[in-house]
Amino acid sequence: MRRLNLVIEPDPTSPFEVEGILNPAAARAPDGTLYLFARMVAVGNYSRIGILKVHFDSSGDPCGAERVGIALEPEAPYELRGPGAGGCEDPRVTYVACLGTYVMTYTAFSPVGPRVALAISDDLLTWRRLGLASFAPHDDIEFNGVDNKDAVSFPQAIPNPLGRLELAILHRPLFGGTQPEEISELDDGYEPDLHRESIWISYCSMTLASLDAHQLTNFTSHHRLAAPQAPWEELKIGSGTPPVMTRHGWLFIYHGVSEEPVPEGDVARLNYSAGLMVLSKNHPRKILYRSSTPLLVQEPSNQHQVTPSDVVFPTGIDQRVDLDEPDRFDVYFGMNDFRIGVARLDVGEYFCTTETVSQAEHDA
Repeated sequence: MRRLNLVIEPDPTSPFEVEGILNPAAARAPDGTLYLFARMVAVGNYSRIGILKVHFDSSGDPCGAERVGIALEPEAPYELRGPGAGGCEDPRVTYVACLGTYVMTYTAFSPVGPRVALAISDDLLTWRRLGLASFAPHDDIEFNGVDNKDAVSFPQAIPNPLGRLELAILHRPLFGGTQPEEISELDDGYEPDLHRESIWISYCSMTLASLDAHQLTNFTSHHRLAAPQAPWEELKIGSGTPPVMTRHGWLFIYHGVSEEPVPEGDVARLNYSAGLMVLSKNHPRKILYRSSTPLLVQEPSNQHQVTPSDVVFPTGIDQRVDLDEPDRFDVYFGMNDFRIGVARLDVGEYFCTTETVSQAEHDA
């Protein structure tokens, strides 16, 4: 994966984005226009989801974006934490063909913490809230009442654990004790809790959702997909871009968190990097390929950071079928929690379908 351009920086004159414009979803409108849905951060970490129209140069590379409106502003009780506090954050957008609608998953900064919320649109410009996601328990694991972020939707129904075709999302519940800062303080040799530090697939009945869009928020079965494994993701992994189908299977870009070595006495720095997984086309619970090293890392920066971290945070992906290049993907990402960049991924024949897949994940 190689960097292309800086897409957009915050407008210092706009109170909507004085603390950043970052972590955008990406989706093509019916007329082919590419829109980004960026987190715009005002004073006090108060976030809206803005709509940006992407511009391209003569080679077809993204070269900038213009602001065209607001998709969601904190209004619902589950998006507000008090006067001037709360947020709609870090959206992902997928066109779900069997429903004929765009589905947005985003983080609602609720009074009790971050939660997964959903909204839908027919045209990408007007959005209707569906509410917070709810999750049935899985064995002894209770997902409701747990901080949860970084949900992304599959664009079509996939087989659930019983083999029935259902709509599904990837998400990463943040159980107590699994924040990167908490895990970094544990002793060497710590083994991840596979069930409480993983990306999960959760499933929703396609039949019910087709009758009532609000049923898209009800997830009734689950499968653990992947836990931290490689050194670059040892503190945390989480979803990134929505899955897209390639010749190799379902491809999605995800993020991993590690700790940078620092001189003794200095504040520890967290490093957010991007890698990829390829999931089986017919059985997406099976991982065919997983990055052993990150594909994209951020250059260190001390500017405009709420916490000491170096961040590449992938959230949007655009398959370049408009250029008759179905193996080419533009990946949009947040840079250092402040601005938006884009990188190019060309998917060829090089994936090894056995690399870096652990026995635990084969058995999951």
